[in-house]
Amino acid sequence: MPLHSRICDILSIQYPIVLAGMGGASVPRLAAAVSNAGGLGVLGAAACSPEELREWIREVRSLTDKPFGVDTLLPASVRRDPTDAAGAGKPSALELVSDYQAFADEFMRQEGLTKVARPRREPNVNDQGGPMFFSKEFFEEQMEVVVEEKVPVYAAGLGNPGPWMERMRENGTKVMAVIGSVKHALQVAAAGVDVVVAQGHDGGGHNSPIGTMALIPQVVDAMGGRVPVLGAGGIADGRGVAAAMMLGAEGAWVGTAFLATDEAGIQQFQKEVLVESGDADTVVSRSVTGKPARLVRNKWAQAWLDADKQPLPMPFQSMIAGPVLAAASHDQRKDIAPGFAGQGLGLIKAIRPAREVLNDLVSGAEQALAGAKQFT
Repeated sequence: MPLHSRICDILSIQYPIVLAGMGGASVPRLAAAVSNAGGLGVLGAAACSPEELREWIREVRSLTDKPFGVDTLLPASVRRDPTDAAGAGKPSALELVSDYQAFADEFMRQEGLTKVARPRREPNVNDQGGPMFFSKEFFEEQMEVVVEEKVPVYAAGLGNPGPWMERMRENGTKVMAVIGSVKHALQVAAAGVDVVVAQGHDGGGHNSPIGTMALIPQVVDAMGGRVPVLGAGGIADGRGVAAAMMLGAEGAWVGTAFLATDEAGIQQFQKEVLVESGDADTVVSRSVTGKPARLVRNKWAQAWLDADKQPLPMPFQSMIAGPVLAAASHDQRKDIAPGFAGQGLGLIKAIRPAREVLNDLVSGAEQALAGAKQFT
């Protein structure tokens, strides 16, 4: 029986498979490939400047006439004054930046890394005097582009899109929100989102402290059928899609499986890492963005543990990690900059076209769901 749910009808897609909006990986060519194959391609635009985001949206439209989405971050912690987090007599995150940059410089010296020319997305004030990377102003300017470009689907990778719902609704934009707890699911549902993405601890990138198997059914119950749920976190093949649907989800939000594709925007050495790694080769760390995120084990994340040093909150940690990871990526250091990935890592066996991955997810899910009948 063909894989179908009301997710397909809401998003106007053939299959209820959605590409996770992975920063640096879910670029226009990958989003378009997934949409053209029958799923929903989503741009991982969290680190895009407003100008680049507009370019990406228009590039996707040149590559597909199918629906697609845009994923950015709206973390509440960034919307607050970062100095508020400092306790009485304690230095603020901003005051600690110099000390942490010295830590990063020493790490680079020990690893033989040399700073490269300032990357396009360096977390600092841009050349035109624009907003600081991952700041309140940065996120708000991105959302203006989302509204102005009237994107078909918007996904909040972190945070609540409530403040922009009315304007997006006027444009006919469907809205999703990635959540990691029942409490957050209820908040975004109250804001009027069309789809809730329940992403568990198994997932790559920013994720929940709650395991995927436990989170999905609890979120489904909390939604009570009013808002459909996509399952996410460690889903890397059709069996995972089927499992999420057996738990009550109506489709899947898939990331890691699409990282090892020809169209993914990450470097070739990072794709090779995915094929070479296994289920135990990821770790949750705040060393990259300042928020807990699952990534492939590496020396940069381990250095923070060894030094017993707490990373800075978002957006300041990105200012520390950015130059280090840019230098390591330039040198193709698999041991320092392998990238983000979920615990389904061990299911990745080869680098393939995105269409082939999508087709396998669909056929595998259909087979698994059909095979489940033998247990009744």
